[in-house]
Amino acid sequence: MSGNGKVAIVTGASSGIGRGAAVALLEEGYNVALAGRRTPELEETASLAKNGGRALVVPTDVGDAEQIRNLFDRTVG
Repeated sequence: MSGNGKVAIVTGASSGIGRGAAVALLEEGYNVALAGRRTPELEETASLAKNGGRALVVPTDVGDAEQIRNLFDRTVG
């Protein structure tokens, strides 16, 4: 698997399975929007970006439709 600049959105990226998925995608060169409610933990996940993958931290509560729109707008932008 190779990201080759592809973009992914990972919710729950501050810990657990979400964080593991985000780190794996970053290591494969994906550009990853990291979504979750805990900004410091999201920033810590972002610091693990290697192999050309880039991370965008977007604090998001997925239970809030406006925050979901913001997540997509920031990711596309």
